[in-house]
Amino acid sequence: MTNLSSPNPGFETRLQRVTIPGGEELLIRALRDRQQYYDPTGAAKRLGICSASWPLFGLVWPSSIYLAKRLLQRPVVPGERILEIGCGLALPTLAGRREGIRITASDRHPLTHAFLQMNAGLNDIDSIKYRHGQWGATQEVCVSDTGAELLSGKYDFILGSDLLYDRDAPAALSAFIDDHAAEEAEIWIIDPDRGHRPAFTRQMAAYGFELVEQDRIVAEPEEGDAAPAYKGRLLRFIREEASPVS
Repeated sequence: MTNLSSPNPGFETRLQRVTIPGGEELLIRALRDRQQYYDPTGAAKRLGICSASWPLFGLVWPSSIYLAKRLLQRPVVPGERILEIGCGLALPTLAGRREGIRITASDRHPLTHAFLQMNAGLNDIDSIKYRHGQWGATQEVCVSDTGAELLSGKYDFILGSDLLYDRDAPAALSAFIDDHAAEEAEIWIIDPDRGHRPAFTRQMAAYGFELVEQDRIVAEPEEGDAAPAYKGRLLRFIREEASPVS
């Protein structure tokens, strides 16, 4: 696993203070910008990650901030199995774990685990479970490339942010969710109006997931805040186990 504390890890990072609206503040080690790229062994390439998309996991995205906010507002369900998918810097996982929520983080990028561990330490958070989770048509995943165990098992509550970024995403993401969702499950996806929601909703319906809420998120920056305005939607799906035929 890459040592992020090394004087020269092969890419540049910076520390950011990220405020969860109405909640708390996290100290986050992120990539300096979208120009960063470092794949000396070809691990990212073998996982289907090109140079243009390589840095995206390591940036702070507004959708993840609002997903963290919503997670902290949700009542805790004892014994519930929770999974964050495509987590990137995993703000919802970090914020949730600090509040005692049991949650597993997952992503496909080979450096996600290292960043998650460092950011957990920066925020005095311990015991974060991480798994490699990847959807879509990719080459065979090599465990040595991921630096983490492969995702398996079923979860009661799955959440993710800004995952519908191309026209192939609805089919691939819905199939991945179905693979890892329990028979009865709740799914949250926050999407910044990228235009693929209708197709995703149709794909989810094919797996038995009903769209029960589509909450509009409109956030204007506060005075003196450098963050841009944000618009998006929280998509909430429910799948209930079919009643037995009498």
